[in-house]
Amino acid sequence: MFEIPQKLKTPFNAAKTKDDIVQWIRDWFDENGKGCNAVIGISGGKDSSVTAALCAQALGADRVYGVLMPQGEQHDIGYSKELVEFLGIKHFIINIKTTVDALMENIKESSVTVTSQAAVNTPARIRMTTLYAVAASLNGRVANTCNLSEDWVGYSTKFGDAAGDFSPLCSLTVTEVKAVGRELSLPIKFTDKVPEDGLSGKSDEDNLGFTYAALDKYIREGICEDAQTKEKIDRLHRINLHKLMLMPGFRL
Repeated sequence: MFEIPQKLKTPFNAAKTKDDIVQWIRDWFDENGKGCNAVIGISGGKDSSVTAALCAQALGADRVYGVLMPQGEQHDIGYSKELVEFLGIKHFIINIKTTVDALMENIKESSVTVTSQAAVNTPARIRMTTLYAVAASLNGRVANTCNLSEDWVGYSTKFGDAAGDFSPLCSLTVTEVKAVGRELSLPIKFTDKVPEDGLSGKSDEDNLGFTYAALDKYIREGICEDAQTKEKIDRLHRINLHKLMLMPGFRL
């Protein structure tokens, strides 16, 4: 599964890929939720922006709901508000801070020490719970917005942003997602917004320790000039594969 390299049989064609994904979304909804709406967590970054734009083209803007989920004050929420306005899709702002705070406080009161990993992953899982609550209320299906590059190294939260009902970008690297965004005529501020974790103030690339450009080249061409970077990518890929697989279960 996901063996390097994921070399494409033909050169990547952003225009064709955009059209193919739009048709794939239409077909998926015809089979798995005819008449249902797409529900998308909106961060204002490339992945949620491109996913929302693809769904709007595939289903019509009236069948796409964007959900903005700040945790208290979010310094860059303006991007999310501008995106939903640009696409003309309906949206809701649901602040998850009180929910996260209450849960963490209850955990602490039970004498469990909350680790930094729990503090990072829990808001992502609460956001996904929020998306499914909205979807259940609006006859919706939840879009997963992860791309191939993130999935490759496990840069997602299991049952958080790694969850969803359909995944339009899962076969596209970060480089390819940006190219599709340009085909969708998205403003560059959405396709090229520097992704960050929203907690530490660090970018995704800071947290990973390598650039998406280096990762994408390794995925598509099997080439990584820096031995330490290659080792790190291979290790992250190996230990995070469980996020992409069905839950193992004992069988009689």
